[in-house]
Formats: sequence, C-alpha cells, structure tokens
Amino acid sequence: MFLNNNTFYNLPLFSDFSEPWQISFQDPATPVMEGIINFHHDLMFFLIIIVTSVSWIVIRCVCIFNEINNPVPMKFVHGTFIEIIWTLTPTIILLAISLPSFALLYSMDEVIDPSLTLKVIGHQWYWSYEYSDNLKTVDFDSYMVPESDLEKGGLRLLEVDNRVVLPVNMHIRILITSSDVLHCWAIPSLGIKLDACPGRLNQTSIFLKRVGTFYGQCSEICGENHGFMPIVVESVSSDDFIVWLENKENE
Repeated sequence: MFLNNNTFYNLPLFSDFSEPWQISFQDPATPVMEGIINFHHDLMFFLIIIVTSVSWIVIRCVCIFNEINNPVPMKFVHGTFIEIIWTLTPTIILLAISLPSFALLYSMDEVIDPSLTLKVIGHQWYWSYEYSDNLKTVDFDSYMVPESDLEKGGLRLLEVDNRVVLPVNMHIRILITSSDVLHCWAIPSLGIKLDACPGRLNQTSIFLKRVGTFYGQCSEICGENHGFMPIVVESVSSDDFIVWLENKENE
C-alpha cells in the first residue's frame, strides 16, 4: 500500500512538497527542520525590531533635520555615548543570535549511533541508493518519471520510479558522494541539504518523526538536466520497512 503513488500519504495533510506561490516553510518531519523553523521565527523577531527602529530614526532625521527646519546646519564631530550604544547593541544582538545558531549547526553535524545507513550517489542525471547494513545489499537507481507516464495525482518533475523508503523513529546515517560532478541532495521537509562531491564522502543523520512522502531536488547546478533529478523519500513504520526491504532483496 505504501508504495503506491496515490496513497493517503500524498494527500495535502502536510505541506511536504512545494506549492504554487508558497512563501512559507514546508511542514517539518525531523527535529533538525523543527529547529531551523524555530530559529527562523526567533530571528525574524530581532529583524522586525531592527527594521522598525532604523526606519523610525531615518524618517525622524529626514522630517526634523531638513533645510526648512534647520537652515543653519549643526556642527558636531562625534558623540561618545551614542557611539558606544550603536557599537554594543549590535554586538549583543549578534551574540544572542549566535548561541542558538551554533547549537543548531552542531546538532546537524552530530551522528548518533545509527541503526541504518543509506548510501546516496549522484549521477548525471539520476540518483543511486544502497542499503548495505543487512546480509544482502539492496541497491537501485532512481529516475524522474516523465510527465507522459505520471499517474493521476502525481507531481510533475518530482515523482521518481524508485523511491527511498526509510523507517520512522530510527536514527539513520546518510552517506553521499558523486560519480561525476557536484550534486546536492536536498529535501526541505527533512532539513537536509548535503553536497555530493566526486572523490569525497559526506555524511549527515536524520530522525524521521512521522510517516509521509517527502520531495526534494538536486540543489547544485550539475549540467543540462540538473532540474530533472528529483528525490522522493517515503517514511514508513518499521514493520512496513522490513517488508519493503525483503521484497527488494528478492527482486
């Protein structure tokens, strides 16, 4: 059931793929993406205050200290007190922003003892995946489904013929590289944007908190068909994942 493109996982209960005129985040499915969204909202609080304050100062200067109200310009060189204020205030704001920012960055790099490893290889212009933790290695290629072959309800330029299936509530390590040029494995709902570099192995970890189907695309300009190598990750229960893995091993 969970391998069908028309299952209830594709219903718009969550925003797990881009929508027309969307300006907000997609709904998070991992703790990392939740942290990114919360940090963004906290940062917007500071930005609104700064923009409002600076705009108010500029408007007052334009309205009050103009040629009509002050035909004779005031002559002064500097003000020590005000210079201390406009130096310390940005410093305090930057420190307040940096602490949660560093905590989030370090949490994204932390790889907790993984229960499963997924290997990702970027090609021009498709993705290869490999599960090698079990006795028999499972590997397959994932190509974009052409628009002419899309099933009803399928997403144009986002559907693939072989989805990545991962279990929920499990620490998963992602190893990624490239066989030719630079690629980037990016899935907004999971908070992942990891470069695939030829000759280099990058890694990250994810912890899926809910069942769903998550869409992404290559985010590194990698050639003529850069826009035609989408990513689809389907999170399922542990029991469904075992069934899917056994079916893949028997193919």
